[in-house]
Amino acid sequence: MKSVVLGEKRIVPTKIVCIGRNYVDHIHELGNDIPDDMVVFLKPNSAMSTVLLAEHQGEALHYETELCFMFQDGRFSSVAIGLDLTKRDLQSKLKAKGLPWERAKAFDGAALFSPFVAIDDAEAPLHFTLSINDNLVQEGHIDLMIYKPQTILSELQAFISLDEGDIVMTGTPKGVGVIPAKSVFNVTLSRGLQASAEPLLEWQWQVS
Repeated sequence: MKSVVLGEKRIVPTKIVCIGRNYVDHIHELGNDIPDDMVVFLKPNSAMSTVLLAEHQGEALHYETELCFMFQDGRFSSVAIGLDLTKRDLQSKLKAKGLPWERAKAFDGAALFSPFVAIDDAEAPLHFTLSINDNLVQEGHIDLMIYKPQTILSELQAFISLDEGDIVMTGTPKGVGVIPAKSVFNVTLSRGLQASAEPLLEWQWQVS
């Protein structure tokens, strides 16, 4: 089983629960409709990786940068920045046929995470960015979410059991796109609604 870093510990999540279509501008960006209910899908532990790939089985991958919370002791106890990697062409074909997304979202290597940092309140303002080769491409914060973290947790717990260490990815803001080969991804997380607020973490991936 694969693990993520929290302080000096390594935590093994049994699953990754993902929230889709949680930012209005991203919904419009992909030409989707705003859903009546929260969109939920899963990634298995086997989807986790520390290696950022530009393609998988010959198909280009798209990045989606997300605030990610770890579930412990009945609450969201820590936060990280994650990359939800997507086979966009395949996802579009599956959606057009009304089929599940797992082939486009749950493949090996489809989820990457920075180290997690402990937080007292998942509803506190958090701001995150993604820069590719020093160019800012995505920026988001909790106030832009349709479903805020505590609402997400409440809705999930109404129908699914979250185990200790499980991760919830909360959706991506506008700015998604193809992962450029040999590029450098830098993510930041700040406490506040501005990029200049108190920094919580910075992390980097080099595309293989």
